[in-house]
Amino acid sequence: MLEKEKQLNNITIQQSVRKVTILGSTGSIGTQALEVVSDHPTVFKVAVLSALKNATLLIQQALKFNPAVVVICDESKYHEVKNALSATDIKVLAGEAALSEVAAYSDSDIVLTALMGSVGLKPTIAAIKAGKNIALANKETLVVAGELITQLAAEHRVKILPVDSEHSAIFQCLVGEEQNEIEKIYLTASGGPFLGKTKDFLYTVKKEQALKHPNWVMGAKITIDSASLMNKGLEVIEAKWLFNLEPDQVDVIVHPQSIIHSLVQFTDGSMKAQMGLPDMKLPIQYALNYPDRLKNNFKRFNFFEYPNFSFLKADTETFRNLALAFDSLRKGGNMPCILNAANEVVVEAFLNDKIGFLQMSEVIEQCMEEIAFIEKPQLNDYLETDKHSRILAGELVTKSIV
Repeated sequence: MLEKEKQLNNITIQQSVRKVTILGSTGSIGTQALEVVSDHPTVFKVAVLSALKNATLLIQQALKFNPAVVVICDESKYHEVKNALSATDIKVLAGEAALSEVAAYSDSDIVLTALMGSVGLKPTIAAIKAGKNIALANKETLVVAGELITQLAAEHRVKILPVDSEHSAIFQCLVGEEQNEIEKIYLTASGGPFLGKTKDFLYTVKKEQALKHPNWVMGAKITIDSASLMNKGLEVIEAKWLFNLEPDQVDVIVHPQSIIHSLVQFTDGSMKAQMGLPDMKLPIQYALNYPDRLKNNFKRFNFFEYPNFSFLKADTETFRNLALAFDSLRKGGNMPCILNAANEVVVEAFLNDKIGFLQMSEVIEQCMEEIAFIEKPQLNDYLETDKHSRILAGELVTKSIV
């Protein structure tokens, strides 16, 4: 009898395996997602993997997880990946356009979009149209085209499950509160490596300093965004669309310990917070297996190691990017798209020592002033805005060098 029960349990486990597409599998979020998959092999199965240009790591991942399809966006590395996987049944595709193709892959249950930047927009749209639930780690998708994405998700009855720790915190706080009105949400920010610093100090900082985040281990782009508070600004815009809020219902509070990941305040004044040690694997795991929680061996929080929590007002005068993000959200239309595209250009320039830390905000603000505003943009408008904003930002960076 016991043996029969074990067989039935095994059948149940096999039937409940969730097939996961990971777009951006070689980045920080993607590699941590694969750690989650490794920890729960009876719960998750990898269906698709994609990488921008890290062919070596993509090959290693493919050999370990045996997906049906892999994509290497850098077409010059197609043959390297193809040859390395020739002894397997794994299909190899190349080029950015292939991301949209695999995002709609039929034998997948959920798509984790961990791509960097606005390149995540088209694949996310393709996945939604194919009826795939989205585990969203690519905040730029909602920043660039939040209204379009949320409308499509509603039309195709697709869930957008946030992976960012702050948005996951809000999402978790709202479970069971569907009938209750949100008064305000508070996104917490660590303050980054330059908390409390002045403009005079920031004028001379280098990328090596900006890349030293005190609490989180992330990719270079998002780490620089965290140092400039642009990451928090992008999260503010994303939160508006994820939770159907007005701009004045979103606020930012600096919490250097990064234990309270965000808070919700309801109309009766009650507040809920989601807490935990800084570990991106927790929100990744929650999104991939929603609505069920999975037991894990992550380090547990010890109250006595954190006897004090502190909270500070965000300094939007010194860190202009956060103020610019709020401005773009209030303006609406294609303005957040301009903000995001210009930011991607200036962050890349800063990482290549072509522009100063404070100059990033100056270029972004000038782009917001000069690129044509469109109140009700369609997809093509977003794409054109993104292109023109990048061109202008690049020109401004070049002028600043000269």
